[in-house]
Amino acid sequence: MPKSKPEDIQAQPSSSRHPGIDHVLTSASLKSLAHPLRVRIYDELSAYGPLTASGLADRLSESSGATSYHLRQLERAGLVREDTTRGKGRERWWERVPGSIAIPDARSLPPGSAERLAVKLVEDEWFRSREQNFREFVAEGEQVFGPEWLDIATSDTINLRLTPEQLGSLVADLDVVFKKYIDAHKRTPSPGSRPVQIHLNAFPLVRGEPTDETIPKEHR
Repeated sequence: MPKSKPEDIQAQPSSSRHPGIDHVLTSASLKSLAHPLRVRIYDELSAYGPLTASGLADRLSESSGATSYHLRQLERAGLVREDTTRGKGRERWWERVPGSIAIPDARSLPPGSAERLAVKLVEDEWFRSREQNFREFVAEGEQVFGPEWLDIATSDTINLRLTPEQLGSLVADLDVVFKKYIDAHKRTPSPGSRPVQIHLNAFPLVRGEPTDETIPKEHR
């Protein structure tokens, strides 16, 4: 049986939130990613660069057989590929396929559908991974990094009152800044650079109330 051709993720349309930047996964690719270990493997390759199945197994406390199997599934989905510039003999190195991905908007999917459940699983794993990475930095950062890193690493909370249009404008401005650094450093890292993860959450607070239009601006 001929080997199926991996899906071309970058040929997929962008999400409406980040036009021209990310690529929305198809139903098939989404279902292929929707496994806790596959999400962890994909995140590990995204954050740290190419790794072997054995290297991933050590980092994720899994067997190399398990990571090898799930790498092949991710390869078929077009999410990872072999890095042929590395390795000797039968040793295979894997990297994530370049390009930013997005998952479909759950609101566009039927409640209880396999696609909607897949979106939920991937989102939950991404949130878990982000929280774990930050907690590791808080708990262990002082033993790993010098002041040149510790003095500039930041975790800020900013509270504003914005309309949907104002929040959209803020996110669009941030996208411009992020893309500038992605274009400059994603594929050509500087000597001495380390993997850095940036988290941005921008959302309305569920328990908040709209600003009363009768209140003068100077008293808001």
